[in-house]
Amino acid sequence: MAINIGSALSQYNAAAKRAIDVSPVENNKPARVTPAGETFADLIKDVVEDAVVANKESEKVSMKAITGNADMREVAIAVANAEVSLQTVLTVRDKVVSAYQQIIKMPV
Repeated sequence: MAINIGSALSQYNAAAKRAIDVSPVENNKPARVTPAGETFADLIKDVVEDAVVANKESEKVSMKAITGNADMREVAIAVANAEVSLQTVLTVRDKVVSAYQQIIKMPV
């Protein structure tokens, strides 16, 4: 399965911008990362919504191609974007489940 690295990177950057606010470096001190008032659940919700939107866009372009109003390049790009979004959601889900399982295994 081929993943468009540019699209994945842009989606990651968009999610990172929504999740954190990075202040500039001052007096040779490292940048301070602070939450932008958004919870982890909000971030996950936004990522899932973006994946749904990408999937719907892919379906629209596919339907346009069936009727002859879109070329295959547009279809391939839309499907690749939907695929990258879905893979991002699945990867985050797998990491969350893995972290939860590790927490459950910790001795009390």
